[in-house]
Amino acid sequence: MFKRSLLVSTVILLTACGGGGSGNIGGGGGSGGGSGVTPPTWTPGVFAAESNFKNYCASPRSGTDPYNNNQPYPDRAGTSMHEKMWLRSWSNNTYLWYRELPDNNPANFSVLAFFNQLKTDELTDSGAEKDNFHFSQSTASYKQQTQSGVSSGYGITWSFGSTTPPRSLIVAYTEPDSPAANANILRGADLLEVDGIDFVNDNTNAGVNAINAALFPESAGEQHEFVFLTNDGETITVTMTSADVASSPVQNVQVLDTAAGKVGYLQFNSHIALAQPQLISAVNSFAAANVNEVVLDLRYNGGGLLALASQFAYMVSGDAIIQDRIFEKTIFNDKHPNRDPVTGQTLSPMPFYGFEIDYEAGRLTSTPLPELNLNRIFVLSTGDTCSASEAFINGLRGIDVEVILIGDKTCGKPYGFYPTDNCGTTYFTIQFSGANAKDFGEYADGFYPTPNPIFAADVPGCQVADDFSAQLGDPAERMLASALHYATFDSCPVGVAAQSLSQQQRVSDDSGLSIQRQDPRMQAFILENKLNQPIKPAQDNQ
Repeated sequence: MFKRSLLVSTVILLTACGGGGSGNIGGGGGSGGGSGVTPPTWTPGVFAAESNFKNYCASPRSGTDPYNNNQPYPDRAGTSMHEKMWLRSWSNNTYLWYRELPDNNPANFSVLAFFNQLKTDELTDSGAEKDNFHFSQSTASYKQQTQSGVSSGYGITWSFGSTTPPRSLIVAYTEPDSPAANANILRGADLLEVDGIDFVNDNTNAGVNAINAALFPESAGEQHEFVFLTNDGETITVTMTSADVASSPVQNVQVLDTAAGKVGYLQFNSHIALAQPQLISAVNSFAAANVNEVVLDLRYNGGGLLALASQFAYMVSGDAIIQDRIFEKTIFNDKHPNRDPVTGQTLSPMPFYGFEIDYEAGRLTSTPLPELNLNRIFVLSTGDTCSASEAFINGLRGIDVEVILIGDKTCGKPYGFYPTDNCGTTYFTIQFSGANAKDFGEYADGFYPTPNPIFAADVPGCQVADDFSAQLGDPAERMLASALHYATFDSCPVGVAAQSLSQQQRVSDDSGLSIQRQDPRMQAFILENKLNQPIKPAQDNQ
C-alpha cells in the first residue's frame, strides 16, 4: 500500500489554489532601473534561458530573508527589462498553454502590465476564460500569510453580490476571536454603510475610494465604522479595528443525530498546513462517534495544498478502499512530458498520503492518519469551491468513492502552479493540470451537481442556493438540510430553492463605480501554503 511504502518519501507540495487579479510590482515601462546595468534586448520568437534574467532586479532587496532562515536575498542589480525578460522566458518554458501566449515587446509595458498579458485569451466550452487564475502578490505579504495563516483585516469572509450600485455585500462567515467575531457580526449580516458613506448607492470617486480603503485595510490598527442589517432585521453600528487575523481553516466540527444516523459535519475553509491537525482531530471524533455519513462543507474553500487534499481523501476512504490507486497525476506542457520543469524531478503520480506530513520539512512522518472507511461523502459547494477542493472531489471519484455534491457548480480549476519569487514579487501562472486514477481532469467549467448526471463533470446531487438566513453547521441551513435529506432518502428535497450561487454573485453590469471584488478563491489561496519545492531528501511529485 502507498501508505506503508512512502514512509521515507519526500513530499512535493504543489500549488492548486484559486486566484484572481492582483499585484504589487515595481518598475515602469521601458528598460529603466537606474542601476548602470545594460538591459537585455527583445528579439521576437527568440527565448533565452530564464536563468539569464532571474534575480536581476530594478530595485534589488538588501539584507536577509526572514522567511528563508535569514539567508541573503538573491537579488542582483538589473533593470525592469531583466524582470520582464525573465517573465517572458519563464512563461514560455513552463506555462501550460505557452503556444497561446502573445510575444509583445516588453519595452512597451510596465513589469506588472507585461505579466498580466502573459496569459491565454482562449475560452472554455462554456465561453468562460480558460485562464482566470493569473495573478501576482508581494512576496513578503505572500510568505507572511501562507506561513503563518495571518492577514490584516477584520476576520470576515464576504459573499459578493453586485459591486456597483446598488451594491450587495454579505458576511459569509467570520474567523474566531477576530474583530468581527468579537463585535458579534454574524453570517448573513448585510453591509449598509461604511464610515458614514452609503455603501449600497454612493457613486462618487471619493466615496468608493473610502469604502475600498475601509473594507480592505492595508495593515493592522485601522479603525472604521460599519452599519449592518442583520438576519433579525436589526440595524447595528459597529466600529472595528483591523488586526492581524489568524485563519482557522476547520470550523464547526460536530456530530449530528439524524434520521440517517450519526452524521459528521465540518466546515473546511482552506487547504493550508494549519488544517492538518484540525482535520485529524475531526476525523478522530467522527470515528469515535461511529458516524454513518460525513458532510464536508467546502462552499468557501478556494484551494490549497494538494498533499493535504490527498491526506483528507485518505482519511475519508482508507487503505482498503484505495488499494494502491493514485490520488492525482500531474501533467505539464508538451515540452516536459516526463520531468517537472520547476523541480527537475521525474514525474510520478501523487498517492493518497496515509501519514501525517511535516509541512515545514516537506516529508512524510511515521504517524499514520485515522481512517473512516467511507464509500461516499457529501460535499457542499459553490462557485468558490476551487482547485485543491475540486482535486479532492476528483481524486475520490477516481477510486469510485461516491461524492454527492450539494450546492452550486464548482469554480473549474483542474490546474495549479508553483508560486515563484523574482525581485520581491511572487508570480502565479498556470503550469500544470491534474487527472485522477481514471485519467479524468476535464472540469474546467466546474463540477455540476445534478440528480441526473449526463456529462463527465456532472456529479450526483442537488443544486441548492447558499442560505445566509442560517449559520453554517445549523441543520436547518438549506444546503446542509438538503445533504441530510439526501442521506436519508437518497434523493433531493422537493421544492428546494435552486437559484445558483453563481447567479447570486454575478457582478452587475449596470454603470457605476465599482468597489474592489476580492475573489474568495484568491483570499483562500493567499492563506494557503503551497510549498512547491522538492523537500528533503527529494523526489516525489505533488
